[in-house]
Amino acid sequence: MLRYAFALWITLLLVGCQSTHEQMLDQGYPPAYADGFQDGCSSGRQAAGLMVGDFRKDVPRYLHDRRYESGWDDGFRQCHAMQNSEDTRQYRERYWDERDRDWQQEKDRGAARAYRHN
Repeated sequence: MLRYAFALWITLLLVGCQSTHEQMLDQGYPPAYADGFQDGCSSGRQAAGLMVGDFRKDVPRYLHDRRYESGWDDGFRQCHAMQNSEDTRQYRERYWDERDRDWQQEKDRGAARAYRHN
């Protein structure tokens, strides 16, 4: 189920202008699932540290509506994981850029020392 939901999320990101909620409804997902997914996704991004998301959960509905609950759980997991993955990618890029810059500086210093001694 998680693999299917992840594929859905990627598909929804690629479609474009329609909101994820509208796309899910157009693809035949039950409205309660789409509502839960939307709320869970926003909550997952916020939990991963993205400041633009906000925590949204209709607790009474979550406790009594299996489709909303399932959508919320899927949306939370996917968006949380995707945000963490993006944060990790950005950190690695920054870290490797710094390492490359440090290596280049050390290489240049070594070359400068070699030229001075000749």
